Amino acid sequence: MERLNYRTLVLITFMLIIVAIRVIAPLSPDFKFLANLSGLGAIALFGGAYFKKWSNALLLPVSVLLASDLGLMFTMGKDYGFYDGWQYTYIAFILMVLVGRLMINKVNVQHVVGAGLVGVLIHWIVSDFGIWYSTTFYAKTLGGFWTCLVAAIPYELNFLYGTLAYAAIMFGAFEALKMKYPVLSLNGTREA
Repeated sequence: MERLNYRTLVLITFMLIIVAIRVIAPLSPDFKFLANLSGLGAIALFGGAYFKKWSNALLLPVSVLLASDLGLMFTMGKDYGFYDGWQYTYIAFILMVLVGRLMINKVNVQHVVGAGLVGVLIHWIVSDFGIWYSTTFYAKTLGGFWTCLVAAIPYELNFLYGTLAYAAIMFGAFEALKMKYPVLSLNGTREA
């Protein structure tokens, strides 16, 4: 039981650090560049990969997304956290947790990068479907959806870079901690 508590605390701490960066970065001119490199995709993959219980794998990362959206809403305004079609972003995020759970059964570079690419692709299609469907910016045709997807490419590239960079940091740091502190390791392929 103690192992689970230490592990869970460390896993949640990693996630909360990413939330803090996401909420504080837009407020500081010194860290504004970090605002465009979101680590939330990495949190979804991380939670999916390390939490044994599906409820923890899903609820903790989604709670982190909600906490960061609330933080953005209170610091930057309603449209930063809860814009038209925000529900689809949550669906995409849940699917990214599932990608982390299914694709990262063993932590290595290939699995993490592969899951990152698949997760970001899913995020791009699902979240932009929400923008296309929920707003009047784009025609409600296949061509309008395609235009929405193309317009989102710069944002999704930043999301991809952020997902891969934060995933490298989070997975790398946690694996290093597990080697140094065996109490963070559990038996079996899936962790906490």
